Amino acid sequence: MMIDFFNQQLLIGFILAISISMLSFKLGFLSKSGALAACLLGTIVFGLGGFSWAVVLMGFFISSSVLSKLFKRRKADLEEKFSKGSKRDVWQVWANGGVAGIFVIFHAFLPDAIWPWLAFSGAIAAVNADTWATELGVLSMKNPINLVTGKVIDRGASGGVSFLGTFSALLASLFIAFLAIFFWPDTIQTPTNSHSWLLMVGIASAGLFGSLVDSFLGATVQAIYFCHRCNKETEKHPLHSCDTSTEFIRGWKWFNNDLVNTMCALTGGIVMILSTIGS
Repeated sequence: MMIDFFNQQLLIGFILAISISMLSFKLGFLSKSGALAACLLGTIVFGLGGFSWAVVLMGFFISSSVLSKLFKRRKADLEEKFSKGSKRDVWQVWANGGVAGIFVIFHAFLPDAIWPWLAFSGAIAAVNADTWATELGVLSMKNPINLVTGKVIDRGASGGVSFLGTFSALLASLFIAFLAIFFWPDTIQTPTNSHSWLLMVGIASAGLFGSLVDSFLGATVQAIYFCHRCNKETEKHPLHSCDTSTEFIRGWKWFNNDLVNTMCALTGGIVMILSTIGS
C-alpha cells in the first residue's frame, strides 16, 4: 500500500513538473536544458516532498522568474556583467535548487524529522533573497559598495551590496519563511504559535545571511574577467557581449557564479540545520 502511494505521488510529481517546465520554457523563463533540469528537480520535490514542499519551491521560481523579466529595459545595459541571461539553463537550475532537492531526498528517508524541511526552506530562502537582491538592487539610484572593501563599484558588479538590494533580500527571505510556516507539512509535527514566529525569523535570517555570503564570495573568490574592448569587468567568459575574448583578472578560475549560488543555498540550509541542533 505504502509503495503504491509512493509511486503514485512520484507520477503526479512528474506530470506537474513537466507541465510547469514546458510552460516556463514557453514563457522564456527556462532554456531547453533548464526545462529538463527543472523537470527532474520538480519531480523530486513534488514527488518525494508533496504539496507543501512544492509551494515553497514555486514561490521562489515564480517570483524570481517574474522579477527577471520586469524592468528589462532598465536592466538591459547590465546584462554584459552577468555570466548568463534571464533564461535559466541546467546549471542555474541546479545551482539554485539542487541543494534544496537534496534536503527533500533526506526527508524521504526521514519523514518525521523536522530538520530537512527547515534546511530546505533555508536554502530556498537564501537563493530567493539573492535573486531579489540582484534583480531589484540593480535598480537602485545609488551605486553599490563592495561588501569587503567598502568601495563604491558599478551596478551589477559581483560582491556589491546596496540598501535596496539588502532590503529586497530581506523581503524575499520573509516571503519564503511565511510560505514555509503557513504551508507546514502534515507529516511533520506542527510547531506552537510562539515557536512558529521564531522559525519564521530563523528562516528569514538564514536566507538573508546566505545572500550576504553570496556577495562575499562574489567579492573575493568568484572568477572575474575583463573586456579590453569595452573596458569593463564581467562574469562572462570566454566571450563578452561584444564577442570579444575576456581576460581572467581575479578570483578562482573554477569558482563561477553557479558555484557561488550553490554555496548561497548551502549556507541557508546549514544555518537552519545548526539552529535545530541548538534548540
